[in-house]
Amino acid sequence: MEHPIATQSLRWIIFLPLLGAVINGLFGRVIQKQFGKNAISILACAPVWLAFAISLSVFFQLRGVAPEERALLDNVWDWIHIGDLHAPMAFWADPLSATLLLVVTGVGGLIHIYSVAYMHDDAAFWRFFAYLNLFTAMMLTLVLGDNILVMFVGWEGVGLCSFALIGFWYEEYANATAGSKAFIVNRVGDFAFVVGAFLLFWTMSAAGHGSVIFREINQHAEVLSGKTFWGMDVVTVVTMLFFIGATGKSAQIPLYVWLPDAMAGPTPVSALIHAATMVTAGVYMIGRTNVLFSMAPTTLHVVAFVGGLTALFAATIGTAQNDIKKVLAYSTVSQLGYMFLGMGVGAYAAGIYHLVTHAFFKACLFLGSGSVIHAMHHEQDMRKMGGLRKWMPITHWTFLISTLCLTGFPFTSGFFSKDEILWKAWSSENGSPLFWLMGFCGAGLTAFYMFRQVYMTFYGEFRGGHHDDHGQGHGHGQEAHPHESPLLMTLPLAILATMALVIGLVGIPHSLGGSLEFEQWLAPVFEHGHEAVAHHAAHGSSATEYLLMAMSVGIAFFGIFVATSMYLWKTWSPDFFTNLAGGKVYTWVYNKYYVDELYQETFINGTLRLSQFLAWFDRTIVDGIVNGAATVVRGLSFLNGMFDQYVIDGIVNRLAEATLFTGQRFRQMQTGSINAYLYVVVGAVVVMMVVELAWAG
Repeated sequence: MEHPIATQSLRWIIFLPLLGAVINGLFGRVIQKQFGKNAISILACAPVWLAFAISLSVFFQLRGVAPEERALLDNVWDWIHIGDLHAPMAFWADPLSATLLLVVTGVGGLIHIYSVAYMHDDAAFWRFFAYLNLFTAMMLTLVLGDNILVMFVGWEGVGLCSFALIGFWYEEYANATAGSKAFIVNRVGDFAFVVGAFLLFWTMSAAGHGSVIFREINQHAEVLSGKTFWGMDVVTVVTMLFFIGATGKSAQIPLYVWLPDAMAGPTPVSALIHAATMVTAGVYMIGRTNVLFSMAPTTLHVVAFVGGLTALFAATIGTAQNDIKKVLAYSTVSQLGYMFLGMGVGAYAAGIYHLVTHAFFKACLFLGSGSVIHAMHHEQDMRKMGGLRKWMPITHWTFLISTLCLTGFPFTSGFFSKDEILWKAWSSENGSPLFWLMGFCGAGLTAFYMFRQVYMTFYGEFRGGHHDDHGQGHGHGQEAHPHESPLLMTLPLAILATMALVIGLVGIPHSLGGSLEFEQWLAPVFEHGHEAVAHHAAHGSSATEYLLMAMSVGIAFFGIFVATSMYLWKTWSPDFFTNLAGGKVYTWVYNKYYVDELYQETFINGTLRLSQFLAWFDRTIVDGIVNGAATVVRGLSFLNGMFDQYVIDGIVNRLAEATLFTGQRFRQMQTGSINAYLYVVVGAVVVMMVVELAWAG
């Protein structure tokens, strides 16, 4: 967009949550002590909902103009201007960023309300909301950034806030370790992202179009064609580095390992960071730089393959987890894989659409798990649950609706978004039957492990202890029957579940009588990427699309059927799978393929061993050389001192003594008698005369 509409409204979307974070961060302890937690709640929630209202007005403002004019620019100040590098502190809103604004502020606002009840008994209530507001402000900065450097401020900001929120209960070792793990793993990806940004700017600057502003990069991206770096295509190298950064933020193979451990943080954190916002940053970044990725078909194939593999790999792990939040964590990793699969086959709009639908139903699932954990007095093992629908009807129904959406049940939002990705994975020129097959198998596994979770948690007999009809506990386990969560927790669940159903209406495909309104909405953002490489056009027939749609529904129903047979009807024992190959398959899946152990032995222990070796080398070799040199110098100094003392000083002293001795002897010849001196003179004269005469004769 060469001539965006100037505005000053975008800065307030970021400033309001940032203001809430500053007030609660600096004065929250005093405010909470003087005015109570309700004051903290208002200071935290009100800015996010005001930001949502402004975001809504931005959305309708963009909807009210022609598609080619849908862009707003808020230029706050000239931040960096050094030579070719010009990076203003500016914010940009187009259909893509406007969509993410509504997700971050809308879903985030509901999570803030939920957190008021969930975190009410925590003494550090004020600190939690300071972190939560700061995270929201940083995510909004990432989404609204007009250039790579402003985006990177938000990119790093959400990483820092995730460290603080995951390790919020830092007194517990597991929580502190999980926060550190998330921070360190993300730094690996972030380093690649920075190198990619430097290489991009350097190459474009050398071609006379140096810029970090996204619209200028898109406008002059063609200057990268034919440019190489160490024999490799520059745009491929840049996009690969960007994708490595995305694998860190969005938990893809091989940098996904931080996200399951991040479940150690409070459940609202899991819902906000690891379902709806931060983990989608990598997907958003690819969408924002789609022109570059469309110029690098090799990178797109890597993105699609890694996304499909992650979707399948994480889904297999989810089938064996017993922690209610760990199941959802691996589900998130898997669903992020679907988003990258969509982006990798050039279906950018489909990937973003699945990002949006996933934000609603996965946030609802995480908050629903938090409601269960709250009712179960912080118990997270599903093997100790069961029958909770009797006491928690709202949580049960919202959880079930969101599960149906996640599994791709027909005509739910997940059905439309996931089916669109699978169809494009099969039919687009950048797609492949292999990509489709990985997504297809992952869909069946998703249906299985999600309904396994539903049945283990809400159906059957309660396994946390025996209770009579009056709710009195007997034996071990919970001392009172579980109860439904308060309104502040169930209301966000109901809204999210409803939105998870309704949001699907904007993405109904042509084959089902829809018009793909969401894809049309994003068309101005992705049209240049589609022009750069026309691999996005589908070449399959309608009959093929219907067949693949029926197959995806069929595999989902099959997964639901298997889970129902095992965990509801009990007609099929789970032992059939756990005992396969002598239990080795289940052991590997249950232990997450020992990836954490592999990383521990290679990267972590390898780094420790390298550090220990370098310490030994420094202590033994380097210090040995230095200390040895010092010893030699001391020895030479000692010999030099001895030589100086006994040779040089000895010679000088002996000469002085000889001179003194001679002087003393000559001094004895001086008697002090005048007559003696005269006799000597006369004698000397006589001697000289005799010698002279003798010499003359």
